[in-house]
Amino acid sequence: MRMLRTVAVRACIWGLLSACSVAAQTSGNANSLTLHVYTNLVQIPTLVLGKDLKPIPRIDERSVFVSLDGGRKLRATHARLEGDDPISLAILMDLSQSDPGIISGAGQAIASLAPLSLYANDEVSIYALDCHLIRPKDQWIKDAGTLRQQVDAVLQQSQSRDQRDTKRRCQNPMNLWDSLATIIQTLSKRPGRRVILAMTDGVDRGSRNSWNAVRFFAQVKSVAIFGLVQPADLRNRRDEVPFNDVCQMSGGILLPTAAKDLEKRLAWAVTLIRARYIVEFPPPVSTVAGHYSLDITVSERPKAFIRPTGMELPTDDPAILNDPTTVPSDSSRKPELGNRKILSPY
Repeated sequence: MRMLRTVAVRACIWGLLSACSVAAQTSGNANSLTLHVYTNLVQIPTLVLGKDLKPIPRIDERSVFVSLDGGRKLRATHARLEGDDPISLAILMDLSQSDPGIISGAGQAIASLAPLSLYANDEVSIYALDCHLIRPKDQWIKDAGTLRQQVDAVLQQSQSRDQRDTKRRCQNPMNLWDSLATIIQTLSKRPGRRVILAMTDGVDRGSRNSWNAVRFFAQVKSVAIFGLVQPADLRNRRDEVPFNDVCQMSGGILLPTAAKDLEKRLAWAVTLIRARYIVEFPPPVSTVAGHYSLDITVSERPKAFIRPTGMELPTDDPAILNDPTTVPSDSSRKPELGNRKILSPY
């Protein structure tokens, strides 16, 4: 079953990396120089799927192009499969959804990800949402046994809460958008490729944050959101599904998932994550902070389903740019900013 609808996606990047490649500085010895090297390539995890929404195992990196704010397309410097890059993964089990039956086999399904889908350098954290977000005491686990224990622990904590005064406890609930924002903030401090797998119906029940603010926050913090939603929840929604937009605009996808297929769909989600391409390109020269839209296209696959993540980057240092010892990089290889504006988060 395909997603409910496809949205036009332009990832967001905030600020820009230093435009300088190297700078030479005289040291205490008048005859010697100190060489300073500055990072000047951006890495963007990018989901590239075929018409059947399956990974494209091999593309020619020379066919990958980048455009900022609708400006001139620039050929990417490199494009490689993500493969076994370390993943920082947060799994959210939404117990507040109308039919939380998909959660019934979550313990075994999540535990089965290790070691076949998750590797030694990956880290996982488990969350549950009833009317509050339940967080584990010991986060960032890596082995199957501990994964199962963590799932059981957060579910048991939710069940014990249900035995208390539910009405009093849920007077100030945390809902889907607010929960995702909290998890994004936590993930933003982790070193790996940042991903959320959310088992939910995609319905928010009164968050302070809007779906658009969460979308923007995920883009800025380079967090891709993959949603596992029961097919019935999609069929029963006749209006637009903002959660679908949040997933796609963050660099993820919404995956219809029946309860009996949860283990397979979780593994498939991780397969899609590892099948992403890491697209590298130099940022344009700029000392001005702001929001910029990012388009990534593959000329040999014009109909491919492409969803890049966003990125937060520091701006150029004017002192470095104006230093006469700075060796400027080749501006002809940098993308030019266009005039198209991104979707406002407010």
